[in-house]
Amino acid sequence: MYAVRLHEFGPAGNLRYEQVDDPVPAAGQVRVAVAAAGVHLVDTILRQGSAGGPFQRPELPTIPGREVAGTVDAVGPGVDEGWLGRRVVAHLGLTGQGYAQLAVREVDSIHPIPPGLDAPAAVAMIGTGRTTIGILDVAELTAEDVVLITAAAGGIGSLLVQAARGVGATAVAIAGGAAKVAAARRLGADIAVDYTLPDWPDAVRAALDGRTVTVTLDGVGGAAGRAALELIGPAGRYYTFGWSAGSPTAITTEDVTERGLLVASVLGPRMFRRPGGLAALEEAALAAAAAGTLVPAVQTFPLAEAAAAHAALETRATTGKVVLIP
Repeated sequence: MYAVRLHEFGPAGNLRYEQVDDPVPAAGQVRVAVAAAGVHLVDTILRQGSAGGPFQRPELPTIPGREVAGTVDAVGPGVDEGWLGRRVVAHLGLTGQGYAQLAVREVDSIHPIPPGLDAPAAVAMIGTGRTTIGILDVAELTAEDVVLITAAAGGIGSLLVQAARGVGATAVAIAGGAAKVAAARRLGADIAVDYTLPDWPDAVRAALDGRTVTVTLDGVGGAAGRAALELIGPAGRYYTFGWSAGSPTAITTEDVTERGLLVASVLGPRMFRRPGGLAALEEAALAAAAAGTLVPAVQTFPLAEAAAAHAALETRATTGKVVLIP
């Protein structure tokens, strides 16, 4: 098979598309002929040789990638042959190996792809979608909320805009550049503002016309995250789920006590509020996509161009979930 491998930590150009041995499913595993493989910002961090959250620096050479969708083409010992030929999607966990034409995973960790859902959408929902569902479980948005969403044209952000509008909340989308602002508007955002402009917080205040933000859902952090925090009204809620800007939002005790804010990190233990843990989040995400209530935005690259996909993601030149197509 062909796969993308990393032999040396460093820039995106270190990713190599090359031929490797086909993986063989072990006992309890299935092998998936990959039709779509997800790319995550954590993949770029690991590629550089840094650790990312629970993900440790991998041993080299390695095949990156933790999300795949495709068709089961082989089963290991003890696995029902009824899985053969079925369309499935799986999160590969900490092991990676997803940027490839073939991938293996334990049968207990795969999900059938719902009818009508294509492989790129399924692979977007198994990782990005499950995180989104976890955020929504914690945020508990209502029709009375004014929800500010950073990186609103990204994989998670685009789903959060849809979810906010779905419950009748006012969705305030913050995105980088005119094209991404336009994408957020197409998703249904009530207000969409370009946060690369220095006066963007004033533009949000003007558009709200006296109302204040009640909830901020922030995956950017840094200066943009701090500005988003400042827009929250008294007794508002701020939820962080990452910091693509490179540093977390600076938050003080005074921010919390003087304004009565609720501040929480959604990632980690809070993601397990739903009974059934990550598997339940994955099932809920796939069901939402199948029902059309959450439609993932996807930008695809050929598997052989994984380096270009990484470079585009790192420079914020992508919209939606980045997916590789073998």
